[in-house]
Amino acid sequence: MEVDFSNIKVIGFDADDTLWVNETYFRKAEEQFANLLDNYETKNQIDQELFKMEMKNLELYGYGIKGFMLSMVESALAISNNQVSQATITDILNLGKKMIAHPVELLDGVEEVLEKLGYSYRLIVLTKGDLLDQERKLEKSGLSKYFHHVEVLSDKKEENYKHLLDHLEIDVKEFLMIGNSLKSDVLPLINIGAKAVHIPFHTTWQHEEVPVVEQTNNHLTLSVITEVLKYLNYENENRAVL
Repeated sequence: MEVDFSNIKVIGFDADDTLWVNETYFRKAEEQFANLLDNYETKNQIDQELFKMEMKNLELYGYGIKGFMLSMVESALAISNNQVSQATITDILNLGKKMIAHPVELLDGVEEVLEKLGYSYRLIVLTKGDLLDQERKLEKSGLSKYFHHVEVLSDKKEENYKHLLDHLEIDVKEFLMIGNSLKSDVLPLINIGAKAVHIPFHTTWQHEEVPVVEQTNNHLTLSVITEVLKYLNYENENRAVL
């Protein structure tokens, strides 16, 4: 199926694992968390219990590092039957604080793409997570100058996108979303009539995985973000249609 981007006027970018590294740090923290509790359970069981706690708390805490920290603390108490030491709880909180303070690591080619596309398109950030944390990362990234608008959503479902595009007066047929998650950045957009580009990141959170039966071919999948320049009109000779 052809994916024609000739009508696109506005491009939305996911942030975490699309513009900069994110999931890698969560995985590292999960490993360190399991090490702190290895006297109580196996690593596999600790990982499973933490994920279940995150899912249980998602509606209450939302996405982001702070909710992750609280879920780690709750999981530690549950796994240890409330026997975990105060020192270990402090270590768990410090894991989260280190994640928050971690330097922002841009993915290869991101700034080049934003600079080139910014001349021809209106660029916006559509991400989810903790508002303060995402604002901090965007500021540290040095990328804010490329975007006309930044939106931190509570979730990325069809209704969230519809409401935002209506609010920003963006025609859904003129909108393209670029992101690493099929579940959050591709399928909802395809379902409401927009276009989407999927750029998989090497690590995907379990919650963002999509069963094969739900996947679609009605989008463009690329290996790296710089490949989008072949299909978008930043220079006439580089424009293409799949």
